[in-house]
This record gives sequence, C-alpha cells and structure tokens, in this order.
Amino acid sequence: MNDEIIIAGLEMPARIGVPDVERSNWQTLVADITLRSRLPFHEMGDLIERTIDYETAANRFRSIAAARPRHLIETLAVEIAECALDEFRAASVFIELRKRILPGTQHVAVRLSREGEA
Repeated sequence: MNDEIIIAGLEMPARIGVPDVERSNWQTLVADITLRSRLPFHEMGDLIERTIDYETAANRFRSIAAARPRHLIETLAVEIAECALDEFRAASVFIELRKRILPGTQHVAVRLSREGEA
C-alpha cells in the first residue's frame, strides 16, 4: 500500500547549529514530510479519525522544532520521525529537512526514512 499524506515546504522556526552564536538566533528550516497511512484511503470512510490529521501533525512538528536548541538538523529529523510514528501512528515516514546556511548554496539537507511497528 502506498497511500501517503505529504506535507510539503513546512516552515519550522528553530534554534539550531553547532556554533553557540548560530543557535542563539531563530532560523526557519523547511521540511517535506511524507506520512504513509496504516489504513488505505478507500477504507477511511471519509472520517478524520481514521487518517493522520495533517494540520495537527504539522503543528506538532513545528512545536518540536521550536522546543529547544539543537546542534544538528539530523537530531531534529529523528525527533520528528519518532513523533510521526509514535503519536500519529504513521506506517512509515520520509523526511527531507533543509537549512539555509552555507554561502553559495540553496540549502543543506538531511533525509531519513523510518518504518513503524507492524
């Protein structure tokens, strides 16, 4: 089954970076998050409680990003993935998390995918 919910271009304020000065300022990270549903869409019966509420999920992911300073975007990506699997019961999650930091580049990014428990 490949029924997926995609949250594209999710902007998340965060204090993140290795140097202390970088973490002292808020930055906007951007994420594309794909959540695979445990239930096929045709079995949801048009009921929100049978799907992943993408607005609630997006707001939760933003709150995770803003909750505390971190050194690595890799750490934040893992925390978001764990939330998607544990709190939103996604069957799997794929994340690309982008940060504008290096001069002369559009962004740097990390990607990860995780599977939930069966």
